[in-house]
Amino acid sequence: MEKNILVLTGSPRQLGNSALLADAFIQGVKAAGHTAHVFESAFHPVLPCRACDKCWSADQPCVFKDDFEKAAPLLEQADVLVLCTPLYWFTMSAQLKAVVDKFYAYKRPNAKRTLKIKESVLLATAAGNEKDGDFEGLKATYKSIADYMGWQDRGWVLAGEVPEHGEIIKTQYLYAALELGKTL
Repeated sequence: MEKNILVLTGSPRQLGNSALLADAFIQGVKAAGHTAHVFESAFHPVLPCRACDKCWSADQPCVFKDDFEKAAPLLEQADVLVLCTPLYWFTMSAQLKAVVDKFYAYKRPNAKRTLKIKESVLLATAAGNEKDGDFEGLKATYKSIADYMGWQDRGWVLAGEVPEHGEIIKTQYLYAALELGKTL
């Protein structure tokens, strides 16, 4: 069965390491016969959630006008959600976090719509590495989000020790992302 995969990216660098990781994953997804869409949160201004509890009062997930209005239809159509981010202070980038925070509109008791997402994936890049525990905060955040939303974790690629722009090309991480994409 063909799946609709949404990749939310969080890097402000075009063609940076995490963008290359997302591209490799998408190649795998397409090779498996699925559809993929990308929402580059760093290039779509999304205001942080203000906890105003006015979700859906204007027939949109968020009452504040921003580019979440562009992300919402993609989220609502997705079967699988992929979070792809560079590691910023041991978690996801602020640009991606602003989008994720607005998932609240779909989880609250009076939500007018729900998400049909059943599976999720985490892709991340960092100058640091996993053996030193640099990804622990991000992994815990991702796991908590997936558990809360009821998503099955389909895996992750944590690309450590890629501090320089494009350095991921010299590693096996792109291949790992491609192969993970093929498994969905």
